Amino acid sequence: MANTDTDTIAAISTPVGEGGISIIRISGDDALKVAEKIYKGKDLEKVASHTINYGHIIDPDSGQEVDEVMVSVMRAPRTYTCEDVVEINCHGGLLATNRILQLVLSFGARMAEPGEFTKRAFLNGRIDLSQSEAVMDLIRAKTDKSMKVALTQLDGDLSRLIRHLRRDILDVLAQVEVNIDYPEYDAVEEMTTKMLKEKAEEIQQRIEALLKTAKQGKVLREGLATAIIGRPNVGKSSLLNTLLHEDKAIVTDVAGTTRDVIEEYVNVNGVPLKLIDTAGIRETDDTVEKIGVERSKKALDAADLILLLIDSSTELTAEDRELLDATAGKQRIVILNKTDLPRKVELDQLKEIVGSDAVIETSIVNHAGMDQLGERISTMFFDEGIESSQNNVMVTNARHIGLLRQADEALTDVLKGIADNMPVDLVQIDMTRCWEMLGEITGDSYQDELLDQLFSQFCLGK
Repeated sequence: MANTDTDTIAAISTPVGEGGISIIRISGDDALKVAEKIYKGKDLEKVASHTINYGHIIDPDSGQEVDEVMVSVMRAPRTYTCEDVVEINCHGGLLATNRILQLVLSFGARMAEPGEFTKRAFLNGRIDLSQSEAVMDLIRAKTDKSMKVALTQLDGDLSRLIRHLRRDILDVLAQVEVNIDYPEYDAVEEMTTKMLKEKAEEIQQRIEALLKTAKQGKVLREGLATAIIGRPNVGKSSLLNTLLHEDKAIVTDVAGTTRDVIEEYVNVNGVPLKLIDTAGIRETDDTVEKIGVERSKKALDAADLILLLIDSSTELTAEDRELLDATAGKQRIVILNKTDLPRKVELDQLKEIVGSDAVIETSIVNHAGMDQLGERISTMFFDEGIESSQNNVMVTNARHIGLLRQADEALTDVLKGIADNMPVDLVQIDMTRCWEMLGEITGDSYQDELLDQLFSQFCLGK
């Protein structure tokens, strides 16, 4: 990224397109000077910080009025970036927004790079790296629960926990150094080894407790890839439409109507599902349908959760049994649909095949059984339900999970080294490695390449 120490940056911070307002954000030492050159109204250099001021944007070269605006002035350090920030609130629309941005860029600012506002907040010490990543998680949150987890991380709960761990490690490392410096006492090495072992075991327990939340956290952050499968005309598209509360998929009585894979996100009991409505899996001579069936099989392999629909109004077919066999051992819920019609499926026989807890009876046309389906999905991935899983810090970020695992491995090496009677000064190398891995989560230790890679994933105006 370009130098962030002296230049002033600008970008549109609202979604591109028509809307009530658009916001052009400016940050840097010259933010007020740049805005003053194109703003007609109160003297922005003299107005109080954290005020919003009415006026107009004028093109200085032509003297023409561009838009009627409200301009927010926020002076350092009490701003998002810890720099002077000006936000120009103009009428929403592509033309006015872009003209104002071009004027800002013409009079002293440069275009911000993706995530550069948040990067400056990190570099200026306002937030740490894990909180920076939580900003993007908050923007991308798909359910209330995933938003709550992102807010918890943005508030610094994870950061505080990690820093406590690092402080405890640093304390024991300092004590080890003191003990190594006074080797004349006979019991020193034995005491040091015992202390290292106890502290390593304690910290490892705390890290592993965090890692236990990783699977659930990842579900909330990224959603569950959920494949809706079944033979043709069992109600797959009807289920998709019911969960989405809209007619996204075509529903007919003609088998084989769904020819492709349809993907949508939906919130089910606080769990974000990436729903994949697949073509009915069966043998077919239809070329187009055959392609859809192959794609369905691939979606089945990649799914985190499988919703397997079976028509209760017909006896189990060979295709049903093949799908039951193909999904055995996977995370699945068998949905016995069309219970509003006379049942021909042997329920006891089906439960014997898949287990009594794995079957949900529904009539999708009557919306029967949908609450039970939502509860089952929630308890499958959150042992006591999703609400009870929100009380503690949850790890959601793949980068954090990887670093915690490396820290855990380093502690395992510490304990192995102690068990093998390795010298204390060698064992402490692995303890130091654990401390460094944890530091990468919060950004207390990082490489510039990491920052560039992380912030490049952000929105342009964030």
